Amino acid sequence: MTAALSTLLAHQGGWDEILMVAVPVLVFGLLLAAANRRAQRQRDSRPPASEPAPPTRRGPI
Repeated sequence: MTAALSTLLAHQGGWDEILMVAVPVLVFGLLLAAANRRAQRQRDSRPPASEPAPPTRRGPI
C-alpha cells in the first residue's frame, strides 16, 4: 500500500500538481456557488421593503 501511494504521489509529469491546485479551487467555487444560491433564495423570499420616509430637516442649512 505504501509503495502504491508513493508511486501515485511521485512526480507524474505535472498532472498531479495541477490536481493539488485545481481540486481546492473547484471545491471553493462550488461552496461559493451554493452560498450565492442560498442567499438569492433568501433574498427572493423576503417581502419587498417599504420605501423609507423622506429625510427631515433640522435647523438652518
